[in-house]
Amino acid sequence: MTRWLRVMTMVALPLLGVVGSGGTAHAQAAKDMIGMWSLVSVTLDRNGSKSEPFGPNPQGILVFDRNGHFSLVVTRADLPRLASNNRMTGTAEENKAIVRGSTAYFGTYSVSEADRMFVVHVEGATFPNWVGTDQKRIFTVNGDQLRYTNSSRSGGEGTALVIWKRVN
Repeated sequence: MTRWLRVMTMVALPLLGVVGSGGTAHAQAAKDMIGMWSLVSVTLDRNGSKSEPFGPNPQGILVFDRNGHFSLVVTRADLPRLASNNRMTGTAEENKAIVRGSTAYFGTYSVSEADRMFVVHVEGATFPNWVGTDQKRIFTVNGDQLRYTNSSRSGGEGTALVIWKRVN
């Protein structure tokens, strides 16, 4: 199976009913993460200075399946359209804005409930330096909200607080 087919399958699984039920308040179990999540916000903290690296209205989807696979896509809402209408012939400025304004990766995941941590093993990514690495995230699930911190960002220094809402 090609990587992109796996990514599309991961996005489609929840639509086919292969999702878990909503988490309960303050639950931290792996089963509470299963399903499809829609991005609410990404806030970056660099030594007390806060910013929104994907803008004030980021778009994204995160999927965790029952078999330990995940897929994540995040984009700025204001990504530029390519004047050529061909992703292979974008200008340097267009390509720079798109690379800076989006990220996607997929692979497998595991959860350490005792540590309130999940680890994603990246199999494919738009940031190739992450391929083959394990990325750790401290998380909480509270009702239909998943929050985690990312201190090993592909965009450099700082810690990002990422908030997702469960898709019903």
